[in-house]
Amino acid sequence: MEGQLHRVDVTVLPAGWNRVEPEIAGNWSPTLSPDGRHLAYVSDRGGAPAVWVQPVGSDLAFRVDTGPEPVSAVAWSSGGGWLACQTAPGGAPRQEVWLVRPDGSDLHQVAGFGDDTADDMRWLPGRPVLALTENLTSAVLVDVTAETRTVVARGDLLSLLDVDPAGRFALLRYGPRGAREIMLRELSTGAEKPVTRGEKAVFSPGGGCVYALSQDGEFPALIRVAGDAVEVLASGGEVEDFTVTADGRTAVVLVNVRGGESEAALIDLDHDGDRVPKPVSPLPGPVVSGPAWSFDASTLAFTAEGPGQPHGVWVWTRETGELRAVSAAPASPEAVHPTLETVTAHDGLTLTGWLFRPGTPGPHPTVLWFHGGPEAQERPGHGPLFQSLVARGIAVFAPNVRGSSGFGRAFVEADNGARRYDAIEDVRSCVTFLRESGIAGRVGIMGRSYGGYLTLAALTAFPELFTVGVDICGMSDFDSFYRHTEPWIAAAAVSKYGHPVHDAALLRDLSPLHRLDRLRAPLLIVHGENDSNVPVIEAERVVASLTERGHPHRYLLFPGEGHELLHRSARAEFLRVTLDWLESHLS
Repeated sequence: MEGQLHRVDVTVLPAGWNRVEPEIAGNWSPTLSPDGRHLAYVSDRGGAPAVWVQPVGSDLAFRVDTGPEPVSAVAWSSGGGWLACQTAPGGAPRQEVWLVRPDGSDLHQVAGFGDDTADDMRWLPGRPVLALTENLTSAVLVDVTAETRTVVARGDLLSLLDVDPAGRFALLRYGPRGAREIMLRELSTGAEKPVTRGEKAVFSPGGGCVYALSQDGEFPALIRVAGDAVEVLASGGEVEDFTVTADGRTAVVLVNVRGGESEAALIDLDHDGDRVPKPVSPLPGPVVSGPAWSFDASTLAFTAEGPGQPHGVWVWTRETGELRAVSAAPASPEAVHPTLETVTAHDGLTLTGWLFRPGTPGPHPTVLWFHGGPEAQERPGHGPLFQSLVARGIAVFAPNVRGSSGFGRAFVEADNGARRYDAIEDVRSCVTFLRESGIAGRVGIMGRSYGGYLTLAALTAFPELFTVGVDICGMSDFDSFYRHTEPWIAAAAVSKYGHPVHDAALLRDLSPLHRLDRLRAPLLIVHGENDSNVPVIEAERVVASLTERGHPHRYLLFPGEGHELLHRSARAEFLRVTLDWLESHLS
């Protein structure tokens, strides 16, 4: 296998670049070598996501050949000898895990064989052992030295989070979306003890305590659990991620503040009593993710992005406080920065959203954009579509309706089951806000995944409000979604949407496929042919219904893509077609 040596160029974009914003390469999933001198990360600069290795302080990057499939994540072993790479065959949600040497040699698969999917890969500190989960049913340890696989636990909707250094205990996560419990399991007996409600937990390097992102309260908090004692280490706002150094002395936490911006801080884990977090600042972008320490705790890597600033990877040197871009394009000085707006819903609930507004006086043709999840959150990150629309004189409003994360547990759960009608009503509240504020004239609506569902639901519930729509891999009928999606996705979705049998009448009434006769707006339908999260039948049934009725529509199908468009060429085509579609109907 041959690697490719590339100089990572930083391009200064000319004036007017964002008429149609070019597909600038993104970089994510940073992971440091044990000494902090090299960084591995995923980048799509070659057209598809692949693994790259780059010395910190150099602009030369080496592509590691992991085969033809797109890579979604990479992790460097604490011994330095291996990179674990998570790939997405055909761009679909199913994942495989491969190991490769940092020089590109000895590539071989270790998990996700056949129809299995492998997730949550984590190197156990100081050991050549990779922990992962297959099919949300099997917790697996892969010893890369002995080439052995050990199943440490089985169960439904299970994820392996960590194993203690002595190999006596495991941290497992059980349950569907929004109702996940972290359990401490004694491996010799199978006895389990609850730790907290939450998504993420790790053992301390010595194994004497557990650090967890607890969701027992209204907002997630970082806690330390030692025996029966629970200590809150970081709270206030939405604590969304953390990572602990290999020596166990320091944690870095990411906190979601101001409707989606990031703050990062260090916490001294050796210090008893009140801890004063030390901010890591300035951050190179408003949205930060993926923090990762080097094994020697000298260097912190992370991803940052912002308006007109695609995902880039950065390192922060602990001793000097120096912040350095490893592979990151500069933010465009011409990018439009959004304002955070407040919307009052029909029942008095406060909603917020990010408004991207052209520089000319309004009202403007306006597009409503809805994120997926629905437990995700719209944040002020990189959005080529938003910037290109604004450059064409079209405003964009990207709200966080009920069900979004970032605003507490009650807000996330406010659209569960029959409360989904209120989430659909939130769409009308957003349109009312835009028109009463003098922002919007004609209004279009679009979204992806759950946002695509919400688009279809609103277009058929309030057909008089919208001039045009774009459905990107949205669910059109919950019955067919449950029957055709991956089994583990269906099982995890019950707590959010409802049970496909017990709640069949509710789910049918909430399915926009059965109300397409009410649709007035021309509709663009976009889907990846290999999508097994929201299978392509959800789009095909909409297209067939609109074709039968003679309703104006266009179907944009991407072969070789799944639930997300992973290839830059596909994203460029999507951007071109979508911009032309929206502009032709709104302007």
